[in-house]
Amino acid sequence: MRNVANVLFSTLLVLLAASTQAAAPAAAPDSLKPLLTTLNERLTIGDLVALTKWDSGKPIQDSPREAQVIANARTLAAEHKLDADDVEQLIAAQMEANKLVQYGLLAQWQAAGAAPGTARPDLGKQIRPRLDELQKRLLQQYAEFAPFRHDPKCPAWLASARSGLASDALHELALIRASGELCIGMKAL
Repeated sequence: MRNVANVLFSTLLVLLAASTQAAAPAAAPDSLKPLLTTLNERLTIGDLVALTKWDSGKPIQDSPREAQVIANARTLAAEHKLDADDVEQLIAAQMEANKLVQYGLLAQWQAAGAAPGTARPDLGKQIRPRLDELQKRLLQQYAEFAPFRHDPKCPAWLASARSGLASDALHELALIRASGELCIGMKAL
């Protein structure tokens, strides 16, 4: 009886190991992690934008600037052999995610009665040029990842690669929004 139990237990372990291996998604493409790192970097710059908006009292929504950024991205899409509509959707997602960070931080600071004493770079002279440069890198990395967007494993890769990148819950939520356009035909983020 003991041998039968050992055989059954061993068989169960083999089946469990096989099912665990089958459930584990194949490794993500090498191009995903750098892309998500760039998206996350763009979101951290949103902290600086929020500080400038706090100081200036200007609204977070800047439709003319957003239209300009999207137009520039659509123009750059051809250089990277990307569909301009896909690029527009990606960049719009970045802006929405960035605004999410800004609104969240402004609400926190309003509740606290003050923003952090962090140094404030100039929005027009320092922050926007950084964002423009970051957009070029983002489009290059997006082009490298684009062949994998339709892969059925894409959502699992995305969830795994996104894990632990953000500094807090607000930035994690924003990163989910920022990366929400990366996989096509996703069933879940």
